Order: sequence, then C-alpha cells, then structure tokens
Amino acid sequence: MAKPLSQTRCDFIEKVGLKSQSEGLPRIAGRVLGLLIWDGEAIAFGELAQKLQVSRGSISSATRILEDRRLIKRTTKPGQRQDYFQLAENPYAQMLGGIADNLERAMQEINKTLRDIPEAEGEIKARVTAYSDFYQQMSGAIAATLKTMN
Repeated sequence: MAKPLSQTRCDFIEKVGLKSQSEGLPRIAGRVLGLLIWDGEAIAFGELAQKLQVSRGSISSATRILEDRRLIKRTTKPGQRQDYFQLAENPYAQMLGGIADNLERAMQEINKTLRDIPEAEGEIKARVTAYSDFYQQMSGAIAATLKTMN
C-alpha cells in the first residue's frame, strides 16, 4: 500500500535536507528548499519556521544561503509586512552553475600545480594532466547541459 501523500512530502523534504547537508550546506537550508519545491508557492518567513519546526534564526540563516545561491527569492504580498520566499526562476540551472564554478576553480588550481611540474617528471605530469582533463570534461558537460536549460 502506498504511503499517504503527507508522509511522502515529509520524506521528500527530509531527503533534500540530507542531500544538501552531504554537499556542505546546512540541513535546514535543504529542508527549506525541499518545502518550496514541494509546495510550489510563496511561503511566509514565519510559516517556514512553523512548518519545519525550527527557529526563526535557523530560517533566516537558511534563506540567506539559498538566496545567495539564487535558488530562492524573497517576495512580498500587498498588505503584508513579512517576507515570503519562493523558488527562484530556473533554480536547477543555478545549481548547475554553482557546480560549474566549483569545477572551474578546481581545474585552475590543478593547472597551477601542473605548470610547476618539470617536463622531466613525465609520469607525474601525465597523472596530474589526466586529473585536470577530468575537470575540464565535467565542466564541458555541465556547460552543454546549461545551454539546454536556458
């Protein structure tokens, strides 16, 4: 028998939180993202804290991180004094863009090291070159995917 949709929702929100945590983000940031993905509508700041059963301070930190990464955006509603949050336009392309930036930085650092390896150290240079090539291929694949998303 299938789980109730409410349980599936809770499980999804928690899975996004755990996945985000495994990628170095606070778990609550992932849970906020999961909630916004699932519910698909702008949610008031206070309501986020209530629905996720966490402090307003945790929500503040999480939303700031997600806004900085351009995954969510802050909005307002006429006549309302509090902030609302919703998914940003094309958040998955933003995620890929962040991954592409990290890959590019890694490749640049590897290439700096590569320039310092003397040609006489051919085996070392070949292994480090292969490592750099891996990052270059990954970066190219993500760039190609981003083109299809925009």
